[in-house]
Amino acid sequence: MPVSSTPLRRGLASMAALPLLALAACGYGSEAKDDHAGARIAAGAEKTDGLDSVRIGYFGNLTHATALVGNQKGFFQKALGATRADYQVFNAGPSEIEALNSGSVDIGWLGPSPAINGYTRSNGKNLRIIGGSASGGVKLVVNPEKIKSLKDVEGKRIATPQLGNTQDVAFLNWVAEQGWKVDAQSGRGDVSVVRTDNKVTPDAYRAGSVDGAWVPEPTASKLVAEGGKVLLDESSLWPGGKFVITNIVVSQKFLREHPKAVEAVLRASVDTNAWINAHPDEAKAAANRQLGVDSGKELPGDVLDPAWRSIRVTDDPLAATLRTEARDAAEAGLLEDPELKGIYDLAPLNKVLEAKGESTVDDAGLGVG
Repeated sequence: MPVSSTPLRRGLASMAALPLLALAACGYGSEAKDDHAGARIAAGAEKTDGLDSVRIGYFGNLTHATALVGNQKGFFQKALGATRADYQVFNAGPSEIEALNSGSVDIGWLGPSPAINGYTRSNGKNLRIIGGSASGGVKLVVNPEKIKSLKDVEGKRIATPQLGNTQDVAFLNWVAEQGWKVDAQSGRGDVSVVRTDNKVTPDAYRAGSVDGAWVPEPTASKLVAEGGKVLLDESSLWPGGKFVITNIVVSQKFLREHPKAVEAVLRASVDTNAWINAHPDEAKAAANRQLGVDSGKELPGDVLDPAWRSIRVTDDPLAATLRTEARDAAEAGLLEDPELKGIYDLAPLNKVLEAKGESTVDDAGLGVG
C-alpha cells in the first residue's frame, strides 16, 4: 500500500546554503569495481531484449540488501535469461550517477539524495526512479557516558557521513527542531557536526574525537559494538515509521530502448524482496556473503544481526518521503526550488506487481505525465 503523504515538518530557516554537489554524496569514496560473480546462465535460455548484458550498479551496504541478495542468489540472472547480469559495486552516489549518465551502468540501486541531485542537475533528463528497495536503517548512536538523553546532544560532537548527504540533512533538521542553531556549512554551533567517512567513524568514536553519530547501517551497529548506545532511530520521526533509504533508478535512454530488460530486473527485485521476507536468516547470510565478495570481508555477527533487523526491504519507493526530503534540502539551501515532477516512472513496477497479484505503489504526484 502507498505510504501516507503527510509531510514531516522540519524547520531549517537559519541554515546557510551549501554546495549543490554535496547533496549527491552518499557512500564511501568514488571508486567502482566490476563483479562478474553472478549466477550461471541457464542452458537454453534466451536473451532479453536482444541484449548481451545488463549492467547493474549498487553499493556494498546492507541498505542495498535487495541488490546484494539478488546477486548472490542469482535472481537477476534468472530473470534476464541468456542476457548476462553484470555488476558494478560503487562507493559513492556521484560515481554511480556518472556511470548512469555515461551509459556504463544501465540500472542501479541508489540513495535518495543522489537520485534527487542527479535528476535536478540534468533538468530531469538523465534518470528515473522505477522502484523502491529499502526503508530505515539510520540511527543516532552516542557515547552513553557523555550523552544520556536527547537534550544532552547539545554541545557535543556528532558525526554525519558527509556534508549535505541524506543523513547530514536529516540530523541538521532534527537539530533545528530542538531549537538549536548550527551553521550548516561549517558544522559549528550549539552542536558540532563532524563530517566523517563512515569507514572511519568507528575509529573516530573509539578515539573520542566524536561523541556520537547519525549514520546508516551497518555503521550504526559497528558503533554499538564499540560500546555506543542507540539514542534515536530515524524511523521514529517519519509517518508510519517508513522513509526511503534506497531506490532503484535507470537511465531514461535504457528505459526507452529496453523496457523488457527493465521489467525483468524489476521482476527479479520483487522476487528477491519476497524471498528475503520469507527467509530472513538465509537472506541475511546471503547478503553477508556478497558483502564478503564485494569488500573482501564479511560483517561479524554482533554487527550484522542488529543492522539487518533495522532495515526493511520494500518494493514501494515511498515517494511521499522523497518529496519531504527534497523539501527539507530546499529549505536548507541545498537545492534551488527542486522540480521533481517526472522523477518516477512506476508503470513497469506496477505491471510486475499486478501480475503477481500484489498491491500497486504510488508516485505521490511525481510521476511522468
